[in-house]
Amino acid sequence: MQTLALVMIVKNEERSLSRCLSQAKGLVDKIYITDTGSSDKTKEIAASYGAVVTDFEWNQDFSAARNFALAQSDCDWNLMLDADEYLIQGTRKDIEEFLAHTDRLGAIERQDFYMEDTADGKKQQAYAYSYTTRLLPRGVNYVGRIHEQVDSKLPIYPLPLLFEHDGYLQEGKVERNLTILLEEIERVPEDPYILYQTGETLRGLKRYQEACRYYQDFYRYVPERGAGYRANGIINYLYALIEVQDWPKALALVEAEENSLALYADFNFACGILYMKAILADTAKYVSYLPHIEQSYLKCLEIGEVPENQGVGGTGSFRAAYNLGTWYEVAGNLPKAVEYYRLSAEQNYQPAEERLKILLNH
Repeated sequence: MQTLALVMIVKNEERSLSRCLSQAKGLVDKIYITDTGSSDKTKEIAASYGAVVTDFEWNQDFSAARNFALAQSDCDWNLMLDADEYLIQGTRKDIEEFLAHTDRLGAIERQDFYMEDTADGKKQQAYAYSYTTRLLPRGVNYVGRIHEQVDSKLPIYPLPLLFEHDGYLQEGKVERNLTILLEEIERVPEDPYILYQTGETLRGLKRYQEACRYYQDFYRYVPERGAGYRANGIINYLYALIEVQDWPKALALVEAEENSLALYADFNFACGILYMKAILADTAKYVSYLPHIEQSYLKCLEIGEVPENQGVGGTGSFRAAYNLGTWYEVAGNLPKAVEYYRLSAEQNYQPAEERLKILLNH
């Protein structure tokens, strides 16, 4: 029978480590944790779960730390997790058949939580789906100082393991990551993955003009096939262009990618936002796109929720229904507005619940 280890690198993770380990321990045979300089109770928590705890002097290189941690394991397989990832679905039995084949890599599904701004200036929690390669046969390592990648050409298969991730709700790591990313771009200026991650980081910091420059270079160099991050990068590039109101470039991007991304709810959702904002900014110039707003959101609902496409939760359901409700309300079609607000509210989307209550009371 194949053996499986949980392998982690950690630093000051007492907030989340116990939850992570308590939920993942049933998957694995052994736990190996490498600490990169904690000043809290992280190492004590790790030891309380029977982990083999080692120390690594942090050198601004995530791959070096992960590869050191992997070197401690003597198991056939290694499951790489971060302390802010929590198993919510899946068991060891679910992956036993996968573990019988060491000629592949396994990708876990992650539900990433984050805070977003609402139309009225408030904050609300949202989530997105992503897949990330984390189950590695012995001997497979990492490359890259930041946003490190698995160094293997083995095929990747999705696993029936779902994790919650709340790291994006925490503060303090983004600026550190950006410094390393910019250093890496100096070294490999045409690496599409590093350019993509830099654009993502700057967009997260709301530095949209800078983000667009890095997204533009990412788009120039990313291959049309074989890069799992391509679709997400293009969609987020589109959102950054919307933020800086570069309507010509955004519309050109949509035209170039509308066939390749036609089945992505996130792409169609972004298109709906683009058409609406471009029309509001310059009605005379862009009014011909008016029918495309409704079409975009209807297409989202037709596609539905497809977590494998690694998009924002709700773009294929309650978010698209809510935006259709607002579209019909503005257009004066109140029965249709109520219909789609109700569809969104049935999925517990609070903005739709509030709007529906207002309309029904009047």
